[in-house]
Amino acid sequence: MTISPESGRKGGSPMKTQAIVSPEEWAAARVQLLVKEKAVMRARDALAAERRRMPWMAVEKAYAFEGPQGKVSLLDLFEGRRQLIVYRAFFEPGVFGWPEHACRGCSLGADQVAHLAHLNARDTTLAYASRAPQKDIERLKTRMGWKMPWYTMTDSFDKDFGVDEWHGHNAFIRDGDKVFRTYLINNRGDEAMGTTWSYLDITPLGRQESWEDSPEGYPQTPPYKWWNWHDSYNAEAATDPRWVDILTDPQGAASRRRDAEAKA
Repeated sequence: MTISPESGRKGGSPMKTQAIVSPEEWAAARVQLLVKEKAVMRARDALAAERRRMPWMAVEKAYAFEGPQGKVSLLDLFEGRRQLIVYRAFFEPGVFGWPEHACRGCSLGADQVAHLAHLNARDTTLAYASRAPQKDIERLKTRMGWKMPWYTMTDSFDKDFGVDEWHGHNAFIRDGDKVFRTYLINNRGDEAMGTTWSYLDITPLGRQESWEDSPEGYPQTPPYKWWNWHDSYNAEAATDPRWVDILTDPQGAASRRRDAEAKA
């Protein structure tokens, strides 16, 4: 079977579709592919477990940045949390789009950043860093609707951490005032970044959930139970005893929903 070119598209040719099958045949094909998808997921989990066992590199140099309130250190970028991810975004003179826009690829990535409250709830801070002055960064964030903290690099941070010529995410952890580099992901690896899970999976502590294969003593809590509305992490939600959270007891939640629909 073929379908017509997209409406209004010039020079398009008919596109040949895949086989058209019954619901039963479609379900069987989906189950076959699901086996491979689960294998990929397990492999991804195993890779994240290896990241959590990467050696740490001590950061000895005192790096300086400019923030909205003035000069800050790399330690300040943690905002008091234990983990830090710094994305080197290209927004500065000489980069395509300047001064109205940041790099198109970096901007596409910035548009995908999940609500930061979920990362913060796992003791993790995400920050962006460029060489543009703060006044330009604030103008850009306002125009594009971006909320992440974004700093101005003032020294060799980008060169020292492998992001002077190409974008990338560096992960750090701190022990008191001591900072350690734990991972770098760049190039096509950056394409997957943006979700809470993709960020946590490159950190040394991971998602911090009990199902993960992490070194002994790493912080872990039951999955799902730490999840919350992004505006409610600092407040206890009032739970109606008539209902069960679909995350912690999906069968109970579904049963109550069916009962409510039947009564309605």
